[in-house]
Amino acid sequence: MKILITNDDGINAEGIKFLAMELEKEHEIIVIAPDTEKSACSHSITLKNTLYLKEAFIDGISSKCYSLNGTPVDCVKIGIEYIANDIDLVISGINFGSNLGTDVLYSGTVSAAIEAAIQKKPSIAISLRIQDNLNDRFKVAAQYAKDIVNRAILNNLKSDVVLNVNVPDIPKNEIKGIKVCNLGNKIYQGCYKIIKDENGNEGYSTCGYPKDDVTDNTDVYYIGEGFVTLTPLHYDLTNFNIINDVAKWV
Repeated sequence: MKILITNDDGINAEGIKFLAMELEKEHEIIVIAPDTEKSACSHSITLKNTLYLKEAFIDGISSKCYSLNGTPVDCVKIGIEYIANDIDLVISGINFGSNLGTDVLYSGTVSAAIEAAIQKKPSIAISLRIQDNLNDRFKVAAQYAKDIVNRAILNNLKSDVVLNVNVPDIPKNEIKGIKVCNLGNKIYQGCYKIIKDENGNEGYSTCGYPKDDVTDNTDVYYIGEGFVTLTPLHYDLTNFNIINDVAKWV
């Protein structure tokens, strides 16, 4: 299988290295990642600036690697449309930090996978709930990524589906398995504090972390219980539950 790998942490991130190292054992891979970190850039694309693709070197990787002065979505579009239009699967990650619940709306990692689905390429976004750069944790996440890739191949993952995967920050022997579940909710409130600069100008500084809404049967809940979570996503945001009711309004 021919796999395009990208991320939002940048070409020099540890997560993409361990993912590529694991997957190139069994698959043909191409790595195209942003030249700098693009975390939380969501589904942004470059409209006016010129994009430059450069060959890159990742220690331990023998496959072709490139950096791009653009967003994760740019990387996917350039990769599929110009570098290798015969890509079978796109994988985004391994993200440094989880992408649970409503994080998927902010995440460059998940958005890269969603762009692949828009381009009719099946995709997987994989993230690691981690506080420190622990190589053994990335190795575990990469192993789960390969496992899910193999399962997706066996079950003919559809071209417009994104699998959002999150791995807990615990040793492999403590992980209880893979849990397929709904998205939970992460509430980004109170994450700013008012500050003043040396001239007395008022501004807002980021602080703290979002509050997890730990509802049963969601990814936010199960990762806390020691499971790898897997949630199938689709880019169609239509609220089908109320579309007929809204139609009556007009």
